[in-house]
Amino acid sequence: MTRPSIRVVMSGAGNMGRQIMTAIEAADDLELVGALDGLSSESSVEMAGRQVPLSNSLDSLAEWSPDVVVDFSNAEWTMQLIPAAVSVGVRPVIGTSGLSDDAIADTERRIQEAGLGGVIAANFALGAVLMMHLANVAAPLFDSVEIIEQHHDGKVDAPSGTAVATAQSMREARGSDFNRKDAERHNVEGYDSRGAALGGASLHSVRLPGLVAHQVIIFGGNHETLTIRHDSMSRASFIPEILRAVRAAPELDHLVIGLDRLLGLRID
Repeated sequence: MTRPSIRVVMSGAGNMGRQIMTAIEAADDLELVGALDGLSSESSVEMAGRQVPLSNSLDSLAEWSPDVVVDFSNAEWTMQLIPAAVSVGVRPVIGTSGLSDDAIADTERRIQEAGLGGVIAANFALGAVLMMHLANVAAPLFDSVEIIEQHHDGKVDAPSGTAVATAQSMREARGSDFNRKDAERHNVEGYDSRGAALGGASLHSVRLPGLVAHQVIIFGGNHETLTIRHDSMSRASFIPEILRAVRAAPELDHLVIGLDRLLGLRID
């Protein structure tokens, strides 16, 4: 017997959203039934030669009856989307960055109360997830670390969600803050060139045209350093694991936070 297609709505119809929609259209077991974009005034978007309904109203979720909604938009829209989706039994797969801990906790509560499942991940690139996993292995063994994340100049938040998630998970893995050396003098008034600090890790953000998504983690030890680096050369690097999460979501009975848990790299 052929397995029924998973009905999917895309939330966020920008460049990333359109790549995801193209991939959904090409998958035999997925069906793209609509797209949401709070800023759009159009009524449809062309995908693979057909017109897919496009709406700026969350009420369309009830009309389209999807199984899963994939969200790559912005934090403000996402926090409106999640309660709207959960209220009509739609499982979210969230890749939007900039969500607060309180927002994620609220999402987890809503999904649990509704008896649903879903996925929230700071990064859907397989290599990025493995980078973070290896960093967690190294974190208890080194006392100092810095993170340099580089993204395209259209990214609105800094540091990136991946950098923040990396620092938080390394702090959790070692059970204490890293040692961080503060500058004794700042040569540019009002600016701390040592970067943001989270759990003793310094986080530095670069925003330039030509970049996509890149991160370097540098551990410092006794007369040695360890560098772990990941580079996404295009948004296509995120697609396989996004589709993995979409296919997994209908079978989940809880919110999975982090792609590492979906891949079995982390169980708690």
